[in-house]
Amino acid sequence: MDLHPITLTDMNRRHFLQTSSLAALSTQASAKADAPKGKAEHCILIWLGGGMSQVDTFDPKKQGSSKMPFVAGSDYPSIETAVRGVKISEHLSKTARFMDRITAVRSISHQLIDEHALASNFVHTGRPISGSTTYPSIGSIITQQRGSANPDVPAYMLIGFPNVSRGPGFLGAQHGNIYLTDLKSGPAGFTRPDFLTNERIATRKRLLKPLQDRIPADSVLADYERAQTEALRLAGPSFMKNFNLSSEPADLRNSYQSEFGQRCLLARRLVQDGVRFVELSHNPGFINGTGWDTHGKGQLKQHALIQDLDNGLATLMGDLEEKGLLDKTLIVLATEFGRPPEFDGNGGRGHQGSAFSLVLAGGGLNHQGAFGSTDKLSKKVVENPVSIPDFHATIHAALGINPHHELMDGTRPVPITDGGTPIATLFS
Repeated sequence: MDLHPITLTDMNRRHFLQTSSLAALSTQASAKADAPKGKAEHCILIWLGGGMSQVDTFDPKKQGSSKMPFVAGSDYPSIETAVRGVKISEHLSKTARFMDRITAVRSISHQLIDEHALASNFVHTGRPISGSTTYPSIGSIITQQRGSANPDVPAYMLIGFPNVSRGPGFLGAQHGNIYLTDLKSGPAGFTRPDFLTNERIATRKRLLKPLQDRIPADSVLADYERAQTEALRLAGPSFMKNFNLSSEPADLRNSYQSEFGQRCLLARRLVQDGVRFVELSHNPGFINGTGWDTHGKGQLKQHALIQDLDNGLATLMGDLEEKGLLDKTLIVLATEFGRPPEFDGNGGRGHQGSAFSLVLAGGGLNHQGAFGSTDKLSKKVVENPVSIPDFHATIHAALGINPHHELMDGTRPVPITDGGTPIATLFS
């Protein structure tokens, strides 16, 4: 038998592969060990659907004009804030007083600007849409990792309409959201009819049990059955009391003002009762006709939209602070992309992904008013770029979750973030 001798080249190659593999494993282990760990217990994500203009809110530049002849730049003057050197729009005057507990991350970018749904999915999940995998939303990941802070309430509440971008993806229905669109009535189907007593519910459960026992444990039906059981458990006065906003002092309710403000008040009540993650939407098109998607005439009354956000956010932060919850609750302002500094033919703005702002507040982070910077018109990131996976990693780390931890999609491990790195200065 002709045996090929092992040459020095073969040994060098083998040694290189072995040491390279060990180095890679060592780097991964080091990254997992070095991930910062915050102390936030809850998260409220405020979704600004449509694409918030960073130059008109949290990253103001030289003033332009949306009136003929158009001049690129911010549409409003900027004002000083509680953090020296950090300015924001004059229409965020209430928020300005809280900027020492806020960080506007001004250096976000991505390339998905042609389609709102694709960009919204990316910002919610931290990954682009894949043909073979439905990735979970950040809300579902947080609740899968942390659960609810109170066994009598759900872990994930959505004040708005559900969609796949806000869903549990491969984590399964048990990590999905409980949603509502009517603040007064609460989640649909959660209020028991008067005739449905505990005894009748128990009887129905006994009748269902033989059928439920036949469902394979790892099937989709079993997944939904677990979610249904959880919903049944929550349908009662203990949880539903959270939706009685009239139990709050009238002065406080009035200070929240608008429909959006009432959503913020409900979000505070939910986290106070132990809900881990709350997402609520702010996209009232009735204010300016377009919501945050300020094409054309939507720009004309955008200031009223910003003022509505300003009052709701500032009132929420003050309310949380008064109740000792601000350092325990991370508030996130998120949107699918930004807007360019130039105005279109009708005085509105198009879409921009090359530079825009997302915002973090509270949550016990080392806030600094702003992080990252853009060029003179906020068209390009010039300092401390932050990717969407980095932003997700920062949120997870703030809630004590290792962003490098692996979830399981069947037998395939999937890291919580797509290579994201938390913003280190917010934890120092």
